[in-house]
Amino acid sequence: MNHPILQFGTGRFLQAHVDLFVAEALRQGRALGRITVVQSTGSAQSSARAAVLAQGYRVEVRGMQQGQPLEASVSVDSIQAVWHADRDWALLREAVAHSVQVIVSNTADAGYVLDASDQATLLRQPAQTPRSYPAKLLVLLHQRWQQRPQAPLTLYPCELVSRNGDTLRAIVSTLALEWDAAPAFLHYLQSHCVWVNSLVDRIVSSPLEPAGAVAEPYALWALERQPRMVLPCTHPAIVVTDQLADYEQRKLWLLNLGHTVLAEHWQYLGSPADMTVVQAMQTPVLRTPLEAVWADEVLPVFDAEGTGDAARHYLDELRDRLLNPFLEHRLADIAKNHGEKKQRRLAPVVQRAEALQLSIAQAQLRNALSKR
Repeated sequence: MNHPILQFGTGRFLQAHVDLFVAEALRQGRALGRITVVQSTGSAQSSARAAVLAQGYRVEVRGMQQGQPLEASVSVDSIQAVWHADRDWALLREAVAHSVQVIVSNTADAGYVLDASDQATLLRQPAQTPRSYPAKLLVLLHQRWQQRPQAPLTLYPCELVSRNGDTLRAIVSTLALEWDAAPAFLHYLQSHCVWVNSLVDRIVSSPLEPAGAVAEPYALWALERQPRMVLPCTHPAIVVTDQLADYEQRKLWLLNLGHTVLAEHWQYLGSPADMTVVQAMQTPVLRTPLEAVWADEVLPVFDAEGTGDAARHYLDELRDRLLNPFLEHRLADIAKNHGEKKQRRLAPVVQRAEALQLSIAQAQLRNALSKR
């Protein structure tokens, strides 16, 4: 069996994003082929999901477009096999060495964390499964380099890390250096493999059991253009761009910042514990300050950078997304790690306004940042 697309991660986001895009592209003959998914965890929930992914599942698309409700059910049949890294490591090594053209990953917040039990002996004893994702990738790419050093390979990390392709390449390359890998292999990692920085933007609010998800209509996978990159498919939601930073900035300063501002006021006012985003957007005491932050404290920064029109277009779409009555996106979930999120989502807007010497107070953002 051919395995052109390899995917690390079985979660509902990839099910409703990359896997759905490939399924729709396959029906039009615009995909490399079907996806082989790798499960790395041993949780019962993950195993139950993995057991049925290759049978096909549905994504329920529910939301608002131009103020009108939209509901659709999409069949996803792009997954041809699901392997467990521990059980099927030999199959995985064989596929990467010979037929894989694209590797996609979404390994959650701890996905790039190394495991002390992974040692350099893994390069000489590749039959043993590494624990961490970077070590797995390093061992798999080492075997591919030994057997097909000129074969093209493109990697698309989807983790929510700025410049995720550069970040993952640096982690894997540093690990290879620590393990005294051959200089030619280090060159292969750095210069032959194509590590693509990407941005994913879609709210996937809840899982369907045993597989599938509920997702909003809006979907974006922005990929930073690179020479020799091989796309898993072509799809209207996939954008290849030279300005990835602009997409990242709009998402972070409008969507992510908006979520955190709502969570900030929700906490301060003691609103209902189970309040959702759409309920907050329909509550004037929560929505009014958010609209003021966007209008008075964020959009002026976009205007000063010359990207105000694009930001306002994104914001128009964003209001439909946040007013989606079908998604149960709870503020309690958004408020997790709230202090860290404020520093990541709010502080850069204040810092950029200062750098541009803008005469705006940004009182709400500064007040939120002053609190733990």
